[in-house]
Amino acid sequence: MSEHVIAPKNRGFLFLDSHPAGCERLVKDMWQAVPAPSRVPDRAPVALVIGSSAGYGLAATIAGLARAGIRGIGVCFEKAPGRRTGTAGWYRTAATAELARRHGHDMVFLNGDAFSDEMKHRVAQVLEERFGGRLDHLIYSVAAPRRTDPDTGTTYASVLKPVGEAYSTKTLVFDDRGAGEVREVETQPADGDDIEQTVAVMGGTDWERWIDHLADRGLLAEGFSTAALSYIGSPLTAAIYRQGTIGAAKSHLEQTARILDERLAKLVDGRAVTSVNAAAVTQSSTAIPGIALYVGLLRGVLGDAMVPPIGQLTDLWDQLTGVRPLDLDDEGRVRLDTWELDPAVQAAVTERWNAAATENITELADLDWFHAEVQRLYGFAVPGIDYAAPVETDIAWPDTTAP
Repeated sequence: MSEHVIAPKNRGFLFLDSHPAGCERLVKDMWQAVPAPSRVPDRAPVALVIGSSAGYGLAATIAGLARAGIRGIGVCFEKAPGRRTGTAGWYRTAATAELARRHGHDMVFLNGDAFSDEMKHRVAQVLEERFGGRLDHLIYSVAAPRRTDPDTGTTYASVLKPVGEAYSTKTLVFDDRGAGEVREVETQPADGDDIEQTVAVMGGTDWERWIDHLADRGLLAEGFSTAALSYIGSPLTAAIYRQGTIGAAKSHLEQTARILDERLAKLVDGRAVTSVNAAAVTQSSTAIPGIALYVGLLRGVLGDAMVPPIGQLTDLWDQLTGVRPLDLDDEGRVRLDTWELDPAVQAAVTERWNAAATENITELADLDWFHAEVQRLYGFAVPGIDYAAPVETDIAWPDTTAP
């Protein structure tokens, strides 16, 4: 036993520890937020979620289990408890696995580098030995700072930079007391091979490699579908996001989807799409200049009308499993962000953005919600958790051997 009182210690939006009980409660709350299945499939679909422990990938895993009744594999890269607590994703995965077990879903979680061929081999082996050698769905939700190409050994690093010229924007920071401050920051433009490096990490290369590997092993079921999760966002953040280096990677992801869609249609009467999700507070999004301020203002405009990731991914699973038809835009993308990009919503957010300053930010943005959401990424600020009580931190990774 290794029980400790875990207090939040952070550097900006990055927390040094995570709270196991808070992470577990968050997973349970997400599961309970999923509507009951509208129909029970004759055979539980086999799914693979790559990036299953955080953000939209976690939502995809939980919604897939609770709504679509999936069984299968989740892949993530998390750190075990040791001198410090385990990562939040470690504890979220343990909680997800336990809920899956209680509800009768055979779900295996593998911890390691999703970019590696070794992990692809491990997944293929589990599919063959445990799930009948046929995969129905693959969700790709990977956000990473670097990727090593298995063929060449070259390591690429992604960057968050504008393209063409420096980008100056408002951003939101919090002091030690949790008070919000609006600052102006400038980000220098991409240079050298920044764009190519970011595309190599965050584009569609690894997604396509996964599909190729599984197809070569004959593991794609007839009617197989795959979705890579993406984001477009507001014109307010376009210079650093959609028109920046990360946007180039997302464009490559969408191009890859079109290539895969054509290939899968011929191979297994399958589909490949990108799913454009809406804004949310995630460990990835808080690192992008301006996004924190934008999301806080968006919440100030919409309040509880914001659709959380678990609601968006429930919608995606309904489309992938045929509960309702795929709803695609002119470029073949599933759009789960229409509520965010509604012209009236964007006009209201833009008005607040232009007026935002430290003196009035509490009136324009929902800072209490945003600050709590950041803490909840690590299991803190979760209602119903006694943070003064010791909590067990040495939690084992879910057993991968027995259903």
